[in-house]
Amino acid sequence: MTDAEAIDPKITVFIAGDSTACDYEPSRAPRAGWGQMIGGFFDGNFISIENRAISGRSSMSFINEGALDGILADIKPGDYLLIQFGHNDAKKEDPARYSDPATYQSYLDQYVKGARQAGANPVLITPVHRRSFAKGRLVSTHGLYPGAMTALAKKEKAPLVDLTELSRVLFEALGEEKTKELFLWLKPGVSVNYPEGVQDDTHFAENGATEIAKLIVRGIKELNLPLAKYIRL
Repeated sequence: MTDAEAIDPKITVFIAGDSTACDYEPSRAPRAGWGQMIGGFFDGNFISIENRAISGRSSMSFINEGALDGILADIKPGDYLLIQFGHNDAKKEDPARYSDPATYQSYLDQYVKGARQAGANPVLITPVHRRSFAKGRLVSTHGLYPGAMTALAKKEKAPLVDLTELSRVLFEALGEEKTKELFLWLKPGVSVNYPEGVQDDTHFAENGATEIAKLIVRGIKELNLPLAKYIRL
């Protein structure tokens, strides 16, 4: 046992992801990422959340900027790494972030293998839907990326939470108008941080981030991972 393990026996759940998952400072409230809220669903006596998600990152840029290396330097045997990318990987106009679905898959593989080499447990999470409706049905904006992640999970026998599907079911059940309550949709004057209001179909308000975190936690529970025994839901 290392000194670090002796000091902190808790299981740490690391999060690698983008703006839909990352923490936000109070000046941007009520905007929130699901990683900011997920700790409330675990027993804090045994689980510590380390949210390393960074706004605007893709599976590639997160690696190229050294963020994955930072996680792998800190993660210990028995910890978990939740991996959710896909919102920024498809941005062809930005070579610092773009990777086609096959290359995206190869980058994700580095997260899976890196976590396993450290004795930790990777969990892949397909990208959460944006709020994009047509005739009452949700329109996919992630193309082939969720399928590429799912194929990698199957190949590597890695646990997968299909958040793309879980969020589709939730958003369609709520409907086009009601989903505004989950996203960062605010009328002018409602928030001092957004005095002119905001209409954001990608990022969540605190209650929406909580609902997405709940979907992920339920997915972990359904996978029957050892982590599930610490869930409070």
